[in-house]
Amino acid sequence: MSLLFSKSSLGPLALQNRLVMAPMTRNRATGNVPNELVAQYYAQRASAGLIITEGTSPSPNGLGYPRIPGAFSAAQRAGWKRVAGAVHAQGAKMFMQLMHCGRIAHPLNLPAGARVLGPSAVAAAGEMYTDAEGMKPNAMPQAMTAADIKATIEEYAQAANNAVAAGCDGIELHGANGYLLEQFIRPNSNLRQDAYGGPIENRARFVLEVADAVIKAIGKEKVGIRLSPFGVFNDMPAYPAMEAEYRYLARELDARGLAYIHLVDHAPMGAPPVPDSVKAMFRSVFKGALILSGGYDAARAESDLAARKCDLIAVGRPFLANPDLVARWQAGAAVNAPDFGTFYTPGPKGYTDYPALG
Repeated sequence: MSLLFSKSSLGPLALQNRLVMAPMTRNRATGNVPNELVAQYYAQRASAGLIITEGTSPSPNGLGYPRIPGAFSAAQRAGWKRVAGAVHAQGAKMFMQLMHCGRIAHPLNLPAGARVLGPSAVAAAGEMYTDAEGMKPNAMPQAMTAADIKATIEEYAQAANNAVAAGCDGIELHGANGYLLEQFIRPNSNLRQDAYGGPIENRARFVLEVADAVIKAIGKEKVGIRLSPFGVFNDMPAYPAMEAEYRYLARELDARGLAYIHLVDHAPMGAPPVPDSVKAMFRSVFKGALILSGGYDAARAESDLAARKCDLIAVGRPFLANPDLVARWQAGAAVNAPDFGTFYTPGPKGYTDYPALG
């Protein structure tokens, strides 16, 4: 019997299978509010056991990209309520991914009064697309003050409350891919001399205080986190102490009793692979559920579940291009290829118009 398509659980949640739709930025939330098109997109893919939403900012300061949703206003909460209702009607559970872009941002993408923030005044290499003026270099962030850190932690807690009030089953902290939480963890982007900089015990402090705040707000069984050790996306180079430092993080997250760790391996997209030893370390140190993602097909997913390497498997681009991915993989049917040119463009093309079987 297939493990991938068998019923499972995540803490108190019953899941219709072990397949997770990974979070994917799609830039369709005009005005930073999830709309009817967004609800349709997620509902189409709700044969997954769990859907993790695209990165959703807990703060106006975190809206680094154009047309990404937030979770800090009444209009956004109402939009997400529509999305969550549509997803639940099809049987899936849904966690909202909270993503503060931090220094991966440009002022042209931020609302009036918002600021580009980071742990230190170190700009990330690379460029950012803006609707107003096309490609621009990533902005120089303002180094966060103690007051900024406190306010941002409170924004995460409020966003978690808003997510649950909108009907989401929980939230995923985006501690991966070079965004704000990972910017604090990594020594190239965090040059602080205070309690949030220096040794890993200090560089991990912000992430753990955010985790504590959202746990207090909504309960540990509703909180997961995504991590990308060895990921290099958004100017996050590898460094010698990485494995030991992520072991420290795994221990601290385990002590807090989070629902899951979502470990992403970007090797299929050209990053250094996450060593098997690191995946095994998370499996042994962290007692909650482990979600693995990165280039999975059905056969490899089945194999890793059978070997008990993880509890759930997350896939991104196959779900993007195949709203009925579960049915296709179950039937061994051919899959649609993703259209890279429409990943981040506004409108339904390449978003809600991928064909289903039959």
